[in-house]
Amino acid sequence: MSALNLVADRINALEESATLGMSKKSRELAAQGHKVINLSVGEPDFKTPKHICDAAKAAIDAGFHHYTPVAGIPELRKAIADKLKRENNIDWKPENIVVSTGAKHSLANVISCLINPGDEVAILSPYWVSYSEMVKLAEGKSVIVEGKFENDFKVKPEQLEAAITDRTKIVMYASPNNPTGSIYSEAELRALAAVIEKHENVFVLADEIYEYINFTDEGHFSMGSIPSMKDRVITVNGFAKGFAMTGWRLGYIAAAKWIADAVEKLQGQVTSGTNSIAQRAAVVAWEDTSAAEMMKLAYLRRRNLVVGLLREISGFKVNMPDGAFYAFPDVSYYFGKSDGNVTIKDADQLCMWLLETAHVALVGGGSFGAPNCLRLSTAASDEALTEAVARVKAALANLK
Repeated sequence: MSALNLVADRINALEESATLGMSKKSRELAAQGHKVINLSVGEPDFKTPKHICDAAKAAIDAGFHHYTPVAGIPELRKAIADKLKRENNIDWKPENIVVSTGAKHSLANVISCLINPGDEVAILSPYWVSYSEMVKLAEGKSVIVEGKFENDFKVKPEQLEAAITDRTKIVMYASPNNPTGSIYSEAELRALAAVIEKHENVFVLADEIYEYINFTDEGHFSMGSIPSMKDRVITVNGFAKGFAMTGWRLGYIAAAKWIADAVEKLQGQVTSGTNSIAQRAAVVAWEDTSAAEMMKLAYLRRRNLVVGLLREISGFKVNMPDGAFYAFPDVSYYFGKSDGNVTIKDADQLCMWLLETAHVALVGGGSFGAPNCLRLSTAASDEALTEAVARVKAALANLK
């Protein structure tokens, strides 16, 4: 019997993370001596702010080395509740907060707690690669609702209404969005909420991990702040993107008590409380947000740089991202074109061809629900971004 047959069916059914898979391939190519520019992973290239690191060191020195409560240490849950009330107009108590090992863990917890086999999750597309796989793991069904390029990759209320059935349990979205950088305005989120309100057993899983990387004048709006939706919105956030704390693995949910209790129950059997030192460090994160603001300004400058360069590439259709640190051009112009050896059939193949010929690692849009596009992370130096786009442009000139 093969090893594949011994692995559980639920694992065999999962797709490999496209972002992590491309990053792995780029490392393999780099190990062969090639100078690869890796723009496939969504990770800030900044260091964690000093005051957070200092708090971690103090926690180590103080001997804060033991298991924590499953849902998080009281000080952090209170700090998160205070933050949500202050910045998001979401008034939850610490008992409504559950801290987990990254926002990805938080999302998976909620889906596992709410989805029964056959339940549907309406996912606003384009979407982060793991959303549909998390639903699959919970034996649910993903219903993809496509945000069109012409609407800045955002879903309209009538599209959502048409997608909701009597099996729909969750509507899931990210704003600011990964991979597009698009942001739903307050008016747009209120319009979507008005649709969901009509379906009393439908909940919202709002991924707000890129909240602090928002370039709009309006700023961030949380659907969970709408009074009539408060008990039905599960707000997911974390520290990875805004505070450059990816490796610290720290995320959280804010939700109705019964949902928070269910997540705590699940987490207690699977991982228990997350890293004690990371939790102590995160308590002080909001005491100084100047580094987060500095990073946002850098991402804004890079966005403008990269979008300008991408728009110089023949055939690329490029929207202007309002947040996060990605560009997501439509590259379908190159489908069917060939370098004499390889004929490009889709964005995934184009990305592999670019990795092999230009030594630039990008991610095809197929795993994001947008097969005509590719994702490019702008979380890199201006020099690396400029060189990467120049390599891509030169390579594409060989496709006829």
